[in-house]
Amino acid sequence: MLTVNLGANSYDILIDRGNLTSIGRRCADEGLTGRVAVITNPTVAALYGDQVRQSLSDAGNAVSMIQIPDGEEYKNSATLNSVYDGLIDADLDRNSFIVALGGGVVGDLAGFAAATYMRGIPFVQVPTTLLAQVDSSVGGKTAIDHPRGKNLVGAFFQPRLVLIDVETLTTLPEREFRAGLAEVVKYGVALDYTFFDYLEQHVASVLAMDRECLIQVVHRCCQLKANVVELDERETGLRAVLNYGHTLGHALETLAGYRQLVHGEAVGIGMMLAARISVALGHCSAAEGVRITALLTSFGLRLTPPAVERPRLLDALSKDKKGRNGTLSFICNQGIGSYVVEKFTPEQLLALSGLEV
Repeated sequence: MLTVNLGANSYDILIDRGNLTSIGRRCADEGLTGRVAVITNPTVAALYGDQVRQSLSDAGNAVSMIQIPDGEEYKNSATLNSVYDGLIDADLDRNSFIVALGGGVVGDLAGFAAATYMRGIPFVQVPTTLLAQVDSSVGGKTAIDHPRGKNLVGAFFQPRLVLIDVETLTTLPEREFRAGLAEVVKYGVALDYTFFDYLEQHVASVLAMDRECLIQVVHRCCQLKANVVELDERETGLRAVLNYGHTLGHALETLAGYRQLVHGEAVGIGMMLAARISVALGHCSAAEGVRITALLTSFGLRLTPPAVERPRLLDALSKDKKGRNGTLSFICNQGIGSYVVEKFTPEQLLALSGLEV
């Protein structure tokens, strides 16, 4: 068990095998009882919906299931309004709570619904994808997308509990599992050389989904993210390191379309480009850049950027939430295991990345 220490907003992260069966009891331990809405999608509901509903019901809760369509393109205001309708129909009030059962889209949207419904009701993150387990479920960043940019409408709203069951990873499509590994590599490149080295030595075990290896990987990622969030809950400084690979990755993801590039794939490409820029600026040796690209490739991530028009890419970068007065704070890796922040205009960043060539 890990604890994210945020004063009154502190919460635990529970990581193990078989945690889904104990969700009702775990929620009760946090004082969460009564009416609960489980927000999920049809794919996850078919796999785990009955199990989660039963556990919550056995703990004395009145359970409603709200399903949203599967896919990043549905993380929008229309879907959010349909969730509000479901919460109202289920008679949820300020003494009720929400369970987000699914990947990053479900977690982000359900968390934003929890942050805004009746000005905020508690919610529990139950991430079922690797990407959500190691990244989006921890830290309290909730959001929906806008047609002109990813996560432009959102709120910081911490969960009351994060419950991670690594067994859910065994039902992930291979593409989604490999995409999640990009976020895993991010922690090693930007924050922890020892973890990066561990990943290099355990590629086969990770890809074989060795359960103990997965628990260690998820635990270390969550610990690293918790360390950062505790120091910078609302991303005013240090927390920006967690955006390593995301500035260019988000722009490419938005422009290519969320079906062509899923989030982790876009982040993998963004990390490859960030490493290229870091080498060019002298923050990282060429050999270290090769190691970063090699680890991403060994996890099965395709690192070929999609073709996008330069004006559209510049526009997407100009809408980045990290932009200030026409410049972007860009995270470079300083060797492997550390980072440095650079400031670029979108035009400078494109030139360094080679994307406009």
